[in-house]
Amino acid sequence: MVEARAPSNLHNSWPRPYAPDYDGLRDARDEVFADMSEALHIPVTSHHRIEADGVQVFYREAGPANAPVILLLHGFPTSSFQYRELIPRLADRYRVIAPDLPGFGFTEVPDERGYIYTFDALARTLLAFTEVLELTRYALYVFDYGAPTGFRLALAAPERVTAIVSQNGNAYEEGLGDAWHPIQRYWREPNLENRNAIRAGLTLEGMRHEYSVGITNPDLIKPEGYTLDAALLARPGNIDIQLDLFLDYANNVKLYPKFHEYFRRAKPPLLAVWGKFDPYFIPAGAEAFRKDIAHATVKFLPTGHFALETHLEEVVSAMREFLGDNGLS
Repeated sequence: MVEARAPSNLHNSWPRPYAPDYDGLRDARDEVFADMSEALHIPVTSHHRIEADGVQVFYREAGPANAPVILLLHGFPTSSFQYRELIPRLADRYRVIAPDLPGFGFTEVPDERGYIYTFDALARTLLAFTEVLELTRYALYVFDYGAPTGFRLALAAPERVTAIVSQNGNAYEEGLGDAWHPIQRYWREPNLENRNAIRAGLTLEGMRHEYSVGITNPDLIKPEGYTLDAALLARPGNIDIQLDLFLDYANNVKLYPKFHEYFRRAKPPLLAVWGKFDPYFIPAGAEAFRKDIAHATVKFLPTGHFALETHLEEVVSAMREFLGDNGLS
């Protein structure tokens, strides 16, 4: 038998180690995705930071610079990340802007700013943000904490608000569900025991639970949202920021009559698109808008607090119809 032997110079014929051009690969990848987005007409979302009110505000933006503006305001415990799929579905026709409120997401508040976390402060920062971006006309999309923050914007500059979409964004006492009882107890007795009772739920498991309440099939909930929320909550000092805002929420309730006065006076076009199984902001809160804005449109969806996680397309359809009917297209 003849033994097969590799040529002694075989190693010289092997390809030399490949050193990839990572910058070139990234550029090529970005060009391919840009071409795909253009071919499929998918608006590209960009990410920015801008200083406003001494705060580095992080925000997402997509859509034509000269298009009607929609300002998306998130709630607890979320950030602009909750609008990651909504933004491109509106940006073909609208300039869509979604900031992270102070204390949330990737907005950075310098320690030397001495920021006091109240809803009045969040609104002041957001008002400064709109002025830096020179946003003189915009529709508001408000969810959860975004509602008392956005309605303060409307009080401060009512002439700027072209329409309001409230997705489980409450402005009426009858809209507060039983799930508020521990927080209302904290309002009445702001002691350490009641504060720590709320603190105990601000965990990954707690966030997972909040997202799934009222959802018939929790498997529909993508884990990215509540996992990011929990990770950001776990940053040093952030849970105490959230507990301060829970306490200050009582001042939103005190301000409800001012919001109602604005609704009656300005009569903004308003769409309340509501997860009807939300334990925090119950359907009565959506219906109550009609007391002050008779022409308000109210739509209920068979889901919970985080309606975009399960009924994104229904929300998009309702918004596009509503905004188009009110000349915002």
